[in-house]
Amino acid sequence: MDNEWREVIGEWAGEHAFIARNATGGSVQMGALGDKVGLSPMELLLAGVAGCTGVDVVDILTKKRQPIEALQVKVRGKRVDTYPRIYKEIEVLYLVWGNGIDPEALEQAIKLSEEKYCSASAMMRGVATIRSSYRILAAGEIFE
Repeated sequence: MDNEWREVIGEWAGEHAFIARNATGGSVQMGALGDKVGLSPMELLLAGVAGCTGVDVVDILTKKRQPIEALQVKVRGKRVDTYPRIYKEIEVLYLVWGNGIDPEALEQAIKLSEEKYCSASAMMRGVATIRSSYRILAAGEIFE
């Protein structure tokens, strides 16, 4: 079990921007700095859900020998009107590209991620209702 502390340092970069860095050199800009726009802290929470569940789903589908070629996880959230303006609803759309993806395998992968493995989803589920859906697309198909 990973009981070690995780740490990021947020450093004011000027104007309304902060740069967050982790111990391994990863970084992300929050807010706008001149003409360079970063993600907002609340968007980073949604990005965390997308990345966390996305990795899980890819890993599970790969283990199930599903012919996944690409995955996009679109996450959007609706916030309450009063402060603190936390998310009250989150919608997750999984767009999966591959010829011959078994819908049951995908549904199981999503369920395992959302209910067992994805820590970011588990954290957000404590304050928001999370709904998910998926769409399987043929390799090369454009999603509109």
